[in-house]
Amino acid sequence: MMRITPLEDWILERTHLATKSQEALRAYQLEKIRKTLYYAKEKSRFYNEQLKETDLNSITSLSDFEQIPFTTPLDIKRHAHDFLCVSAHEVERIVTLNTSGTTGDEKRLFFTHEDLEETIDFFQYGMNCLVEKGDKVMVLLPGSAFGSIGDLLKKALWRSGIECVVHGVLQDVEKVAACIEEHHITCIVGIPMQVRYLSLMKPELFNTHIQKVLLSTDYVPDALVKTLSRNGTCKVFNHYGMTEMGYGGGVECGCLNGYHLRENHLYFEIIDPVTGKRVSDGEYGEVVFTTLNRQAMPLIRYKTGDTARFVTKPCGCGTFLRTMEKVRGRMENNVIINAHEVSLRDLDEIILANDAVMDYRAHCDEKKALHVKLIVSKTAEIQTLQKALYQAMDAHFKGVFTLNIDALEDDGSSKITNSMIKRKIDTGKMEMRV
Repeated sequence: MMRITPLEDWILERTHLATKSQEALRAYQLEKIRKTLYYAKEKSRFYNEQLKETDLNSITSLSDFEQIPFTTPLDIKRHAHDFLCVSAHEVERIVTLNTSGTTGDEKRLFFTHEDLEETIDFFQYGMNCLVEKGDKVMVLLPGSAFGSIGDLLKKALWRSGIECVVHGVLQDVEKVAACIEEHHITCIVGIPMQVRYLSLMKPELFNTHIQKVLLSTDYVPDALVKTLSRNGTCKVFNHYGMTEMGYGGGVECGCLNGYHLRENHLYFEIIDPVTGKRVSDGEYGEVVFTTLNRQAMPLIRYKTGDTARFVTKPCGCGTFLRTMEKVRGRMENNVIINAHEVSLRDLDEIILANDAVMDYRAHCDEKKALHVKLIVSKTAEIQTLQKALYQAMDAHFKGVFTLNIDALEDDGSSKITNSMIKRKIDTGKMEMRV
């Protein structure tokens, strides 16, 4: 048996639960949810309006809680300051998220010192799922600003006595490679497609230095994990989180079979995105979460747009905590072409299975054709690769749409493309499933 996830003892200690049971944890979460509801209704203009018709005294079970309205990303975009529950001088970190390059799409999220401390606390114990004394960690995520994810990770690892180099988002492969060798880095935390690119450009680093990888900020296809694991010589862990969660939501244990969640700080639900009703464990749906301790900006039943499910079998590590299967991607990255659903995940599993592909972009046009533009390695046999991908795509999608695959050779400059950071299917006027 693998060692039990370090999150178990951490959650037990922070919640003061007397027993290791789901029932005890659910009772704790219900109590925290009720306090959050009262706090948000009193302090937040948004929730004061959202909950004005709700008798909070009637919320006596988690089933009752399911009657509370959802909070959406659009709510934050339109009313960010109305979510605030503290005065401006108590806000220690403001994060602005711009999803499409327009001012109207900005989301602002607010955190107090205590909110950030809770994230550091989670990161410390979450990182203990994969690192130990003697490891040296490189963070390929934003980290120059106070309260950024890299800054919080470095503080968390310092508390565990583990050296951490916050390099920032991968931009120059040669500089990163030199830094890995100089600091004898053994573990990388980074964006999935960027870390994959690094491993393809500098495979020797993963043969001699990198033993563990933690992937974050985007969902992770199995094909990408297979590339990074290098036949088992590198262990690839997945982290689930978003800024709205306070960066951290859950992390895999050594079993690498799904996330154990930050359940002392967050309450998770999986719902049917159409009906809004909770689905049974084992069924896929949209991930929804509620913050349990957040001071500056509590979020109640926040719809993430991510697709996942709770697994029905206990984790092999033996924990009593729930396990959420790895997120399958964002619902907005599912498109319908000729009544057939195509998802970014489908494309990833087929295209990224070939290590000659460094990156790709997909676009649906108005004639219901799918265009795929590949960026391939210098050594790639382009015609052979295109033929293999045409065959694989046709076998998977049964030829229900027109497919065009173009390929460009990587220019050798180790340039990082935008799709390695924020990936999506460009849809034009195609029907979107939401």
